[in-house]
Amino acid sequence: MSCFEHTARMEPRAPGVTPIEFRNGARVKSADVPPQGLYRPNYNILTPNMRSPEYVQMSTAAAITLGIMGGRMHRTSCTRCLNLLLTYPEGCRANCAYCGLARHREAERNYADRNFIRVDWPAAPLDLVVEKIAEQGRASPFHRMCISMITHPRSDEDTKTVLQAWTARIPKDVIPVSILSNPTTMTRRDVEDLHALGAETFTVALDACTPEIFERTRGRGVQSPHSWAKYWEIFHAARDVFGPGQIGMHLIVGLGESDRDVLALCQELLDLGGHSHLFCFFPERGTLMDHLPAPPRARWRRLQLARWLIEYDGHRLDACAFDATGQLVDLGLPRDRLEKAVASGVPFRTSGCPGRERPDVSACDRPYGDGPPSDIRSYPFAPGRGDLRRIRRELAEMLP
Repeated sequence: MSCFEHTARMEPRAPGVTPIEFRNGARVKSADVPPQGLYRPNYNILTPNMRSPEYVQMSTAAAITLGIMGGRMHRTSCTRCLNLLLTYPEGCRANCAYCGLARHREAERNYADRNFIRVDWPAAPLDLVVEKIAEQGRASPFHRMCISMITHPRSDEDTKTVLQAWTARIPKDVIPVSILSNPTTMTRRDVEDLHALGAETFTVALDACTPEIFERTRGRGVQSPHSWAKYWEIFHAARDVFGPGQIGMHLIVGLGESDRDVLALCQELLDLGGHSHLFCFFPERGTLMDHLPAPPRARWRRLQLARWLIEYDGHRLDACAFDATGQLVDLGLPRDRLEKAVASGVPFRTSGCPGRERPDVSACDRPYGDGPPSDIRSYPFAPGRGDLRRIRRELAEMLP
């Protein structure tokens, strides 16, 4: 399947009209059930009226690693990043077509019960989370903490409160903090405040690789408030404030872009002193794009490899060759250099803010966030020999 054949189908459904009685968390606020410690989504009870900064949500993998709920993960014992997601009954007021947290799900499911990146996100008191990490100190399995903002009137100030509560107990040389920002509601002053309060890294989830795709999946095309220009404005502010090497951008492969679109952004980000964090589109249940296919594995693998070579191995975009549709057809490197990169397995691991292992290995490993264990797209662990054999098969066109 060519890039063109894949992109031609990536059109989200139009969002429907949410009945007024379901808008802005009305059910949760009307019932007003007080939260009592850990809340697990879909636990056959009414969703409590939980708000940040007192409460935060976290991925299932993070909750297991933190020890506040039971469970096991396939081929890995823990995740290395504690993602703390802000939470409110009103939820995120944006409406991104591929996101499980989007506003168009209000009638279907309360915000704290929505699946996101393929998993549930339990909620817990922030004080409990901070206390457990402070007790663990340098023995904590987490290499990084990330505060994930959402589009909500309180998000900017509550992010600062959560950050202050964390840094008051946990030194940044023990567990550094990343901010997964919400540029739509932010100003340069907010960026400066987060840096002053101890955040080490600032990331922007641009996601879409072209302005047109951004508008169709995150902007007016789905009745959402985000804009391409605002996201870049805040990214450049973060570059000024946090400095080169401490900024990153999320990019999703499979929303309708070409290989050239993806890799041109990876090169631009590197030249700006930033990092690219690649995500593989997965049709999240309940979203406006849940009827659409993930990108072909061969395409995803070649983009993982090319991105790593550009960002960490000194390769340049202008050495690559593309066909008329923008599909990558030649990396422009000798076979032995490609083999060395593939044999390391690192290009195929989850990309994101770094942990303690090495600069090109992400702490934010998001176990199985873009595919089930039977179809691992981003490895949350070092690929084994069997994994590498499969990867080589998927890269057959790049490694003839």
